[in-house]
Amino acid sequence: MFPVRACLKNGGLEDLEKKVKAGERLGFEDGVRLLKSADLLALGRMADLVRRRKHGDRVYFILNRHINHTNVCVNRCHFCAFGRDEGDPGAYTLTPEEVEKKAVEYRGRKITEIHIVGGLNEKLGLDYYKEMLRRVRRALPGVIIQSFTAVEVDYLARSHNMPVDEVLSELKEAGLDSLPGGGAEVFSPRVRQLICPKKISGDRWLEVHEAAHRLGMRTNATILYGHIETPEERIDHLIRLRELQDRTGGFLAFIPLAFHPKNTRLDRPGKSGTTGYDDLKMLAVARLMLDNFDHVKAFWIMIGPKLAQVSLSFGVNDLDGTVEEEKIVHDAGAETGQRLPREEIVRLIRAAGRIPVERDTLYNVIREDC
Repeated sequence: MFPVRACLKNGGLEDLEKKVKAGERLGFEDGVRLLKSADLLALGRMADLVRRRKHGDRVYFILNRHINHTNVCVNRCHFCAFGRDEGDPGAYTLTPEEVEKKAVEYRGRKITEIHIVGGLNEKLGLDYYKEMLRRVRRALPGVIIQSFTAVEVDYLARSHNMPVDEVLSELKEAGLDSLPGGGAEVFSPRVRQLICPKKISGDRWLEVHEAAHRLGMRTNATILYGHIETPEERIDHLIRLRELQDRTGGFLAFIPLAFHPKNTRLDRPGKSGTTGYDDLKMLAVARLMLDNFDHVKAFWIMIGPKLAQVSLSFGVNDLDGTVEEEKIVHDAGAETGQRLPREEIVRLIRAAGRIPVERDTLYNVIREDC
């Protein structure tokens, strides 16, 4: 391996290395330079320094279960292969009873999180969502329900002519504990107009999460990268997340999501998605820019377990979890499995020389060095 000093010198990042070592906040231009740098090892070593300061050798994971309750969606975003129109082949909507049945299947399996997201189905009102939450809570008491993107919450607010705070309060009373980070994509208005013109704005996504934070809900944040966005638009996205975190402290983790083009309207000849180089760079830069986020997660469903393991040396301290069932990314061509056993997650972490820590959604430790 090249000496660390040589890597940094060759990449022309010595001044940024000094800032990172001193714990100084990086600015917009710093972030753009990092994303445009070809010195991946330098980025990794800087990101790893920050990770070690925060977590030492601990790497987190969770036993969780994904449920996608409907793929019927009025938005039909250009980057999405999951959404369907009502009546299309493959379109489906689960009843609250069917969602409950899926949850009941996981009694006794020691999962601590249920993750539910789906499309914007015009036939589903707030009562459907509340009934679903109550049934999941009844089926799995004590399990944290992290469900519904900001896009879904906004849709319910608009369709019922209610303030988003009120919608969130009713969902919380019915059993909702936390919001996942989906729907953020890239905040740039230019990008959203081209890839998801019907979706809420980046400003609105941030407003929904801020409202959740005011209610005491902790949430996650994401970016969907590797399609038409520029390095500048990625960094702007990170800085806007960082600014909200400065105000509320409500974000738990940041999860970069690698774009999969297959079966989407953005699929083009020769377009096969991100490379491992892209993925590691995005994870490392996220760790360096999001200095007020404790956790950066590699979602193995999107980048594969082996690259997720490598990312533990590029600023990542969380490998997500067992998942059990995932439809959205697999509809877009993901070739990973639908499930990663607990034993395999622990093996990956240990083989990387790290300490596996089983957690719940809120990063309460269940078992360490397990």
